Amino acid sequence: MASVDEELNQLDREIRQLKIEYDMYFGGGRKRPPTDTIWRIEQIIKKHGERGGQLNFSQRFKLNNLSQTYAKYQEVFRKRLKAKEEGAVQRHFGAAARAIEEERKKRKPAVDQPAATQPADAKERPGAAARPAGGYAATFHDPVQEKDKVEELFNVLLSAKRQAGEKVDSLNFEGFQSFVKKKTAELKKQGKGEVEYSVSLEDGKVKLKARAKT
Repeated sequence: MASVDEELNQLDREIRQLKIEYDMYFGGGRKRPPTDTIWRIEQIIKKHGERGGQLNFSQRFKLNNLSQTYAKYQEVFRKRLKAKEEGAVQRHFGAAARAIEEERKKRKPAVDQPAATQPADAKERPGAAARPAGGYAATFHDPVQEKDKVEELFNVLLSAKRQAGEKVDSLNFEGFQSFVKKKTAELKKQGKGEVEYSVSLEDGKVKLKARAKT
């Protein structure tokens, strides 16, 4: 049975394939609209939409992004189908699709602090709270004793950077863990002994910020 991450990756591929199949259909290389691909996409979205409470932060983030991209594609497709039926087919679908992809990239997160890379199949663990509007925050007192939370923060950061199209090859968990340990020790002196780390999307870039809680 496929895991949630595998099915979300499949959803991403299906949406990209849908764009290709629609291009072929509107260009005359395909006789029928790609209804099978649409059915597969909607089944995955429905399945995981109904069990949203069982998804971790990065999985919900990815599902929301893909669902929004699919909805925008469908709106473009609907207008193209209507124009085709009315005999007024336009020739700018490719540009519209590229615009959607650009907007999608802008929504995906980036970090202004050094970090690190964990294997792609690494599991994200519970223990930190999610912020509204795609943000994420976790509070640390002693990162050495809170390894699970450090792992989740790293996984969220890594997932956000991947979705934003940022390179993550130079990242590794050990380096990130050392950074959090050192940064937390520095900032604890400024507050009440706790440090909050947040991951957010600003101007199309993923930002990792740390602040002492006062």
